[in-house]
Parts: sequence; C-alpha cells; structure tokens
Amino acid sequence: MVTRVVNWNIAKRHQPWRQLVEMDADVALLQEAGKSPEDVAGRVDAGPDASWDAHQWNSDWWHGRWPKLFDRWPKVVKLSDRVGVEWYRQVSPIGWVLDDEIAVSGIGTIAVARIAPAGLESIVVASMYARWVGAHPSTNSRWKVGYSDGSAHRIVSDLSAFIGNTDPSSHRILVAGDLNMIYGELDEQPQNLASRTQTVFERMDALGLEFLGPQAPDGGRQADPTPAGLPPDTRNVPTYHTTRQTPETAANQLDYVFASRGFHEQINVRALNSPDEWGSSDHCRILIEIDDN
Repeated sequence: MVTRVVNWNIAKRHQPWRQLVEMDADVALLQEAGKSPEDVAGRVDAGPDASWDAHQWNSDWWHGRWPKLFDRWPKVVKLSDRVGVEWYRQVSPIGWVLDDEIAVSGIGTIAVARIAPAGLESIVVASMYARWVGAHPSTNSRWKVGYSDGSAHRIVSDLSAFIGNTDPSSHRILVAGDLNMIYGELDEQPQNLASRTQTVFERMDALGLEFLGPQAPDGGRQADPTPAGLPPDTRNVPTYHTTRQTPETAANQLDYVFASRGFHEQINVRALNSPDEWGSSDHCRILIEIDDN
C-alpha cells in the first residue's frame, strides 16, 4: 500500500484546499492554513481545534499583539478514508503529557497526529512552520524580518518527545514543513545565519530524523541560475517564490521533509515545482509517498 501525503504552505488561501481534494491524497501537512472554504469543508477534516489552535491552551497570548499575524496555523488534514487519523491535543510545555497530548513550546509552529493506513503500523506525522521571530529590541538589530531558527529549534525540541529510545529504526515518524531557511547556504551574504541554520539540520539528524530534501535530481527541477548564497553543486530545488517572482523564476527552497532513519527508505519525496504543477500558493506542493508494500 502506498500512502500519499502532501506538504504545502497555502498562505491562508482558499484555492489550495480545492486543489488538495482533487489530488487523491490521504493526508495533508499544511502551514499557514486558515479555515477551509465551505464548498470543500465536508471533504476535509482538520481535526479538533485543540490540535492546532494555541488559543485552546494559552488564550491570552495574542491580546493586543498582531492578531492577524497568528491566525495562520500548521495543520494535519485527513483527505481520504484510506487512513485513520488521531490528532494530538496541544498543551503548554509541561514535562509529562497524556497519551493524546503534545507539549508545544512555540505558538503556531507545529501540529502532530498519528495516522494509521488500513492494516498497517501507524505513523506519527508532524506539520511544522518555523515562524519568523524578531530580535530583542535591546540588540538594535538590522534584521527587519527576524530569524527563523529560534522557532525551528522549538519544533525540534517538541518532536524529541516522540523519540523514545536510541534506535531510530524503531520509530515511524514523518516531519515536513516550511522552515523559512535555506539548506546549505553560505555565509557570504551579510544577513545570512548559515551556521545557525545548519544547527537545525544537525539536531534533526541527532534525533535520527533523516533529511529527505526534496533534492535534485529526482526531487524536482532546480533553479537556473544557481541562487546567490548557494554553492555551485547545490541540490536544492525551489519551493517558494516572492511577490516579484513566479513559479518559473522561483529560486529558493524553504520547505523540507524528514523521516526516521530506516523508515525513510520507504519514502519518496518530490517537489511539484514545475510551472504547470506548482499550485495556487507562493509555495509549491511537496508530494510524499510512503510505500508499505
């Protein structure tokens, strides 16, 4: 049996939901997701609000602080009846949780569920979104956008709760999402945080979560010319375009997939990043196929 998972930052748009239900996929790992439009609401299931909405466990965090910024959530969405889905309810970052809970340390950064393809061993899946975090005012920083590695490290810490022993092959974990960082970037750009970015990928590896890209040649088309700040032999594939770009001119990869070492050998990952298959968001879709045959 092949389980089809789609990872996609949908920028809180409605049209991606409609495209998702036409893909014959089983599960979607979404970032920056709002509510599904009424015309497809009966064909998707994003689980209980407590699995993604930080208001459920910290209802006053947003008061007076950019309410429109934090209404874009990572979600795990059921798309077919070929899989069962059990969503983990989010709670504050406490030391001990119940069977149906996950302790989260970043607001709007992660959603986790356990999916069960018919007759097969279950898989823990996580949708991750490394939000930008502003530098403290005392730094007088010129990083106007901020940095994403702080959110990414919170995500890695939260995922570590699902690593119960030192043998990665005993786990079946799939993690995908928008890290807002560029794998393998160089330090030559003045605002690049390449060394900090690298620590996120190193920590994933230390948990036994294998980096699956997507990477060229089989993970999608590459940008031409090679984007500034990357080595000539980069295997990155563009998954995001700015407002000044199009799918044809998209340059940078921000979206990535990881899976438990050993289990990762059953997984094929490809960015749907050609212009005719990009989709209706500024990020392209990533198709993840899990082969349990």
